[in-house]
Amino acid sequence: MKTEMDQPTGVSPLPAAGGAANSYSKARGGLKSWLLTIDHKRIALLYLGAVTLFFILGVLFASLMRIELVSSEPVLVSDDLFNRLFTLHGLFMVFLFLMPAIPGVLGNFLLPLKIGARNFAFPRLNLLGFYSFLLGGICLVMVVLRGGVDTTWTFLPVYTVATMTGNVVLSACGVVLASVAILLMGINSLVTVHKMRAPGLYWSRLPVFVWSQYAAAVIMVLATPVLIVVMFLLGTEKILGSGVFDPSIGGDPMLFKRLFWLWARPALYIMVLPAIGIVTEILSSHSRREPFGYRFVVGSLFAIVVLSLFGAGGHLLVSSQSLFASLLASLAGYLVAIPFGVILANWIAMLYRASISWKSPLVYAVAFIALTLIGGLTGLFLSGAAANVHLHGTLFVVAHFHYLLAGAVVMAYLAGLHFWWPKITGRAYPEATATVSAVVLFVGLNLTFFPQFLLGSLGVPRRHFAYPVEFEPLQLLSTAGLTILAVGYILPMVYLLWSLRSGNRAEESPVGATGLEWRLRSPGPSENFLTTPAIGDERG
Repeated sequence: MKTEMDQPTGVSPLPAAGGAANSYSKARGGLKSWLLTIDHKRIALLYLGAVTLFFILGVLFASLMRIELVSSEPVLVSDDLFNRLFTLHGLFMVFLFLMPAIPGVLGNFLLPLKIGARNFAFPRLNLLGFYSFLLGGICLVMVVLRGGVDTTWTFLPVYTVATMTGNVVLSACGVVLASVAILLMGINSLVTVHKMRAPGLYWSRLPVFVWSQYAAAVIMVLATPVLIVVMFLLGTEKILGSGVFDPSIGGDPMLFKRLFWLWARPALYIMVLPAIGIVTEILSSHSRREPFGYRFVVGSLFAIVVLSLFGAGGHLLVSSQSLFASLLASLAGYLVAIPFGVILANWIAMLYRASISWKSPLVYAVAFIALTLIGGLTGLFLSGAAANVHLHGTLFVVAHFHYLLAGAVVMAYLAGLHFWWPKITGRAYPEATATVSAVVLFVGLNLTFFPQFLLGSLGVPRRHFAYPVEFEPLQLLSTAGLTILAVGYILPMVYLLWSLRSGNRAEESPVGATGLEWRLRSPGPSENFLTTPAIGDERG
């Protein structure tokens, strides 16, 4: 007799469509039960509401900047306001959306379910993490209301020293509180996977999604304390004049940059690794195959973790760091392409000659792969010390990390949200509209950011309010792309909210339409796997 733990390698079952929604979203108790809940599924929805709000604000700041750049002459905002918008956009998108979105929403909802646990190991710590994140967001919103801050989101000392003390400290407090939430999330995930797995669910049978969350949690625990300490030191310097980073009072600004990038380089993979887990599960479901090369994919995830810890110097190739440090960072930047290549090869093998179900989650997932390829390959240019001298500080860098973050990570987040939305809410969304939205978003992303590769290669600097008039056509093209990109962002918000009230009940939708039903096929001694059959597919 098979049990829930007689599951395939690499993927795992979830409750029946709508079942989870009925058990947690309709519980009694009103608003108080939501605010004091320790149910991981409800906390995931709290994160969903919060990160969506902060995402809207972050995109609004970027839109104002992009509109200003449509012309080489002043159009909408002043140069000072432009710099403040730049900083706020980075703070909101990195600390309040990109880092917590996948672990906080999909990780929170799915991780215990995928390992057969009732909840996280520390459910109250999970709730505390959400409120820490929310307070961090409130601090940054207060910074906006107080006029903003002009330090860049990386708090460069050259700007921080000359900026208003109150807003710098408040921004640092917001970053610290949001980072504490990430740290607690990482601790909770690690302990839960170690201690809360159902009997019989061995390490070799964990779903790839769980492995990706676990790998990201390792970085959360190792790297996030560095950022917390750095922000604390920055705050004490602004308040007490401790002279840690400010050269006018004996500090060392390079110390700040070294410590900050010691966190920031691995932090990139807090966003990317969970995205890989999402895409692997979606490709597996829609190709009706077990993840190809399961052990190689998992090994590659942890190879990325190790290499990320040696890549901090890649952001300081034009600084005064030693030649050895630059060579080590450059080598790590090149080597990290190898595990990504292994994962990509396994994805291609999984899709090769498969019976593919082309639904919206898969369209988002394929878009993720394309954007990751472009972002990753252009990152190799920045890893080379010689090319970095020319490209450092230009729009090429902006395009590179926006392809990875605003492009690939957001695509994976939306792919996972669409894939598990019927499981989470019990409602189905309009499939055709979702597919169109994925295509519109992909086109908008490329039209917005690809021209910036060209501008950056021509030497156009980032963070600049003005630019030579000959670059107006490419800047105009990038701004036009933002219009399409905005439509791609808005559409999912509209139809997913619509589905909550007017969408078909998930169990009534076609079997292959939203990936709701899983079936067990070909149970072998070590390679059982779950699949989503197409309409009329009777393989069982």
